[in-house]
Amino acid sequence: MVEKIQQQQLDHKEVINKNRSINKIINSLKTTEGDGFIVNRSFPTNSISFIDPFLLLDEMGPMNFKPGEAKGAPDHPHRGFETVTYLIGGIFEHKDSSGNSGKLNAGDIQWMTAGSGVIHSEMPEVEFSKKGGRLHGFQLWVNLPQKDKMTTPYYQDIPSSEIPVVKLLEDSGHVKVIAGEAFDVESAIRTKIPIQYLHFTLNPGSEIIHLIQSNYNAFVYVISGEGTFGDDEKYAKRGNVIIFNSDGENIKIKSSKDANEPLQFLFIAGVPLNEPIARYGPFVMNTKQEIYQAIEDYRNGKLGVITH
Repeated sequence: MVEKIQQQQLDHKEVINKNRSINKIINSLKTTEGDGFIVNRSFPTNSISFIDPFLLLDEMGPMNFKPGEAKGAPDHPHRGFETVTYLIGGIFEHKDSSGNSGKLNAGDIQWMTAGSGVIHSEMPEVEFSKKGGRLHGFQLWVNLPQKDKMTTPYYQDIPSSEIPVVKLLEDSGHVKVIAGEAFDVESAIRTKIPIQYLHFTLNPGSEIIHLIQSNYNAFVYVISGEGTFGDDEKYAKRGNVIIFNSDGENIKIKSSKDANEPLQFLFIAGVPLNEPIARYGPFVMNTKQEIYQAIEDYRNGKLGVITH
């Protein structure tokens, strides 16, 4: 684990930038994916279709599998965006139609740029599947700008040991810098567009004011614990999605004093693309015609096949 000590912490009494207010707080919805494993879906739902430039956020689990019960996502295509898999618990393995393969252990990140198209599978690792165990993780879909939608597919597999961890002052907690730059620390991931992807852990009674550029859309997913968010200090708990307005440069978050566990949350932000979106299942393009072409290419085998 790469650790950094936070040298500067914004004191809310000294900050002159405005704290962002809350646009809305929504509940994630339980649904099934792949072979039938349960996910908590933040979006897209009936409440919100996307948060530009982000297209989807699913929480896998947490769930405990008995031996032989673990499920995954067998061979399926993607084109026009990026998938980001972040495991907290369990072991997954992936394969794709270009011959790439690998494993994700707890704490690891896989940032897959699907670009022009790829078939890939995400399945529980063989021994994990046999023995069973606890699975917990997230998958985020990041849209690609029009100019990059047909780029050659590639992966960034980042082990937990290479993900910077910043210790917050006054023993208030820590933050993993998964993507982007925060607290004067730069992530190992290289992104196509400006993004922040952070995993915060705030101890009960702690407060943080996180600086974010005014042109970033930002939201939070609460993994565990409870607290208040935004300038209006609205309450949220596990499974809630907090979407911020773009009316300031500070994100104010407090962990409840009387909570019996830390407040853990994903903080995700990015510069919106402001481009047309056409989507159909695993394909996200700019026009319907491009979607039709993606479907035709997939049916004609142009995205390849996985050799098992």
